[in-house]
Amino acid sequence: MDQRIGRRIAYWRERRRMTQAELGALMGRGRRFVQSLESGERQADPRLSVLESAARALSIPVASLMSDAPARKCMDSFELDAIRHALLRHDMLTGTTDDSAADPLPIEALESRLVHARLAFQAGHFASLGRLVPELLIDTNRAACRYTGKTRLDAFRYLSLTLELTEGAAVKYGDTDLALMSGHRAVAAAERSQDPVIMASAARHLADAMTLHGQTHAAAEFAVAAAVRLEGDLRRRGADGLSVLGMLYLKAAMAQASAAACDDDRAASSARAVPELLDQADRHAEELGADGNAVWTAFGPTNAKLYRVAAHVQLSEGADAIAVAADIPGPARETLPRERRAHLLADLARGLTQDGQREKAVETLLDAEEEAEEEVRCRPRSRALVEDLRLLGAGSAEGRLRALAARCGLPR
Repeated sequence: MDQRIGRRIAYWRERRRMTQAELGALMGRGRRFVQSLESGERQADPRLSVLESAARALSIPVASLMSDAPARKCMDSFELDAIRHALLRHDMLTGTTDDSAADPLPIEALESRLVHARLAFQAGHFASLGRLVPELLIDTNRAACRYTGKTRLDAFRYLSLTLELTEGAAVKYGDTDLALMSGHRAVAAAERSQDPVIMASAARHLADAMTLHGQTHAAAEFAVAAAVRLEGDLRRRGADGLSVLGMLYLKAAMAQASAAACDDDRAASSARAVPELLDQADRHAEELGADGNAVWTAFGPTNAKLYRVAAHVQLSEGADAIAVAADIPGPARETLPRERRAHLLADLARGLTQDGQREKAVETLLDAEEEAEEEVRCRPRSRALVEDLRLLGAGSAEGRLRALAARCGLPR
């Protein structure tokens, strides 16, 4: 057995969080068999039958074990299904405790694990959420059910924030149903936390999920209604409150921009609403006074400009998007999380494509890949842009575009 294949089996086994004994059992073998398999020692069985057995046990195509191409660090269907399975458990659906004899984790431990997962997301390491999120969902729900008093309210805060993270990961991978389900449940948990900051934070994520699901008008109305309802309480909460308040208007603006892209009788009015909503977010950013990352929003004057770029792109106003992006100071952009920086570059690449600057669009996508490779290689939206550029042609950047397409796993 080729040592490279053995290393690939070990990689996928560890990614699936299996022991060698567990993989052996799924293959109808023992731990020593897997150990020798991963070390590259020859086996008596025909090579292909061993690979097929390992691939079935690991829920991957046989080609993933045979290809010399490096594995893309993207969340796969197995890991998305693990998140979905956690959300569809009886205890998660009903908001009741599970039958585990284990005590709920201390609130401090839940907070630490949530911070770790949110930092991974903001660093652009989306695939790691397939491992982190299912357990965090179960543990935060258990805590919310079993704790009492203020500790229970804290547990609902962390449950809602975990569901938000689930929604964010689903958006990145284009899973509209998972995003919408997570977003609705985040809002419900936030209401039970009795914390207006968490309520607003969950509302902005649900608005995002509704937009992705095509419910654009409802998303904009929901985000603005949440902002109006909670504004008084949010203003009393300082940076946390202003940040989530501003984000609600940014999400409403993006929902209206998406609505304007539809060919219906409300498209024109939706397009007219976008600048007003962006201006409202700018006013909250000015009140805040500086860029920050309160409640994982990265909200501030710079992120507000990033959303303005995104809105222009959504409205097919590539030249305007390019102009706004050029006005963002480099030092300010560098203070943002990697996910935000890569997102800006991916949006800018689409704006450059709209403006006919396809060679520069490829260069910009390569810059985005350097910031956070999963934002480009894994996200369906970015991969679709790579495919568009292949169809349109990229002049002198054609060779670099082909190499990028290969790293994205796109067919030749």
